[in-house]
Amino acid sequence: MTVMSETVARPFEQPAAVRSQVTVPLRFPDGFTATAEIMTFHGLADGKEHLLLALGEWEQTLLDQGAEGTAPLVRLHSECLTGDVFGSERCDCGPQLREAVEEIAAVGGFLLYVRQEGRGIGLYSKLDAYALQDTGLDTYEANVALGRGEDERDYSAAAQMLGALGAGRIRLLTNNPDKVAQLTALGVDVSEQVPTGVHLSEANHRYLAAKRSHTAHTIDLPAEIHSRETLPAEIIPSHDELLARVDALVPRLRERAAETEEIRRIPEATMAELKAAGVFQMLAPKAVGGFGMGLETYVEVVRRLAQGCVSTAWSVGHLVEHVWMLARWPQEAQDQVFATGPAPLAAATGAPPGKAEKVPGGYTVAGRWSFASGIMHSEWALLAVQHGDVRLQCLVPVSDLELLDVWHTAGLRGTGSNDLRTENLFVPAHRALEWNLLAAADNPGSRIHPDPNIHIPMATFLNMVAPAAALGAAEHALEVFQDLMMVRKVKQTTQARQADSPLAQARFSQAYGQVATARLHWQEAVRVVAASNGRRPVAFTDEERARYRLSLGLSGAASAEAVRLILTASGGSVHRLTHPLQRIQRDVNVLLNHASLTMDPILEQAGRGLLDLGFSIPAGQF
Repeated sequence: MTVMSETVARPFEQPAAVRSQVTVPLRFPDGFTATAEIMTFHGLADGKEHLLLALGEWEQTLLDQGAEGTAPLVRLHSECLTGDVFGSERCDCGPQLREAVEEIAAVGGFLLYVRQEGRGIGLYSKLDAYALQDTGLDTYEANVALGRGEDERDYSAAAQMLGALGAGRIRLLTNNPDKVAQLTALGVDVSEQVPTGVHLSEANHRYLAAKRSHTAHTIDLPAEIHSRETLPAEIIPSHDELLARVDALVPRLRERAAETEEIRRIPEATMAELKAAGVFQMLAPKAVGGFGMGLETYVEVVRRLAQGCVSTAWSVGHLVEHVWMLARWPQEAQDQVFATGPAPLAAATGAPPGKAEKVPGGYTVAGRWSFASGIMHSEWALLAVQHGDVRLQCLVPVSDLELLDVWHTAGLRGTGSNDLRTENLFVPAHRALEWNLLAAADNPGSRIHPDPNIHIPMATFLNMVAPAAALGAAEHALEVFQDLMMVRKVKQTTQARQADSPLAQARFSQAYGQVATARLHWQEAVRVVAASNGRRPVAFTDEERARYRLSLGLSGAASAEAVRLILTASGGSVHRLTHPLQRIQRDVNVLLNHASLTMDPILEQAGRGLLDLGFSIPAGQF
């Protein structure tokens, strides 16, 4: 999905006029020279000191700009002190400025030097965004994390400057489609978009990749884009540091829980905060800029996010898990998905699997897949398909799929777990992988990355999200219930508040005990799984698998019972849509229908494993 500038171009009321014109000889560090007529203006819409540099035979191009002639070549160059003056390699602004002057001087036209540092957020904020980019955010995510727009530039003044010179038809030197769109909306006839060169450096490859993938810049990146970046050890947070970051988000998750449910996706402000905290890169390998953390951190993050918003916890838990899944693929696929940073976001779904046919160079796939949690925030989709007797997982760009808006549910509404559909979509061979190979402890990524978590069987993580989310939801419900009891006056009783009633005290104890039971079962499951992670190869005995799956199921059941007890004792007012308890109840009810918490098959298979009878379904499905 292409995300354009949030700034809407607006017509200007008064035309601008040339204020002054002066001849300035230019010389660049590489020795290139040119002569510019630099013009200043009265009446620009934003009141800033923008400049226009007229280069080459610019006057002749104004005469020739009719339908049959050659329009002047124009570049809108946004001011970049770090790149233009100091030669920073974190962007490509300096080389683009140098290139533009030479290209325009050769054919005649204008370079508009627009004073909108940092895509309009200012110099200090741009440097603050650099610091956030060092933690793993891309250039757009960093702006949003600062509370700013992805791109706040407005080119009204640029259109005014062109209008003052009579340049109504131009050829625009740019890779940015937003510049074309804004100028066109302002009445400038852009007859041709001329691409700029690719000025790649080791320091700016993620910046360029983000421009290509996030705002559809027409940039053809060479193979060097796939170089790896390992974060310095001091930047990687500890287990406790990451949890502290998540805890700080919980109050805002609660504030936005109603909005999350209403818009049926995670709000962009929340996504920006999660990215700034480094949540999405916790399981990513260190070699791609991730934190390389383990199961214990991952499930604790999901649990704590659920204390704020269950839908957010569910979506984030799966998006984080899918980053980890992408790190299990062969090198060529990893080069592609990790090119834009350490946390590529992907939805994964296999319900039901699609169909695949072998064709030269790969496969064609078709199908309709449901329950694509996280799809509203993803650039990639991991789709299960069947090719004969072999199950494959195919990695495809979300832009190649049709998204069906069908997620209208009673609970977990904010997950936006919509359907996906495609017919005869070609998937190259390097983006199709046998499921059994991907899911195994010995997977292609385990031969690339030394991080211990890549050597864990995939089903281990897949079963952990729902129980952790249910536990966090129950813990939040108990907290709300306790606060409510201290102030609520119950009808037809003599107590001044519910907390003074012996029956209410007993009910609170029951709910508290159920939450404690859920927590103990959950901790036992995490302990069993974590104990197996030190083995090589990582593997469970049937008894261990039965124990941890049974503990997870019992944890979910106890969490749901705690929520049921709390709702029963909380009165009719908590069923208003504005009350958090009714949302928690609906979210937990939907969680209980997930395969990882459906008790009948769990009890059956766990009983077989504990009695050493062997599972009646494949271990990878339990």
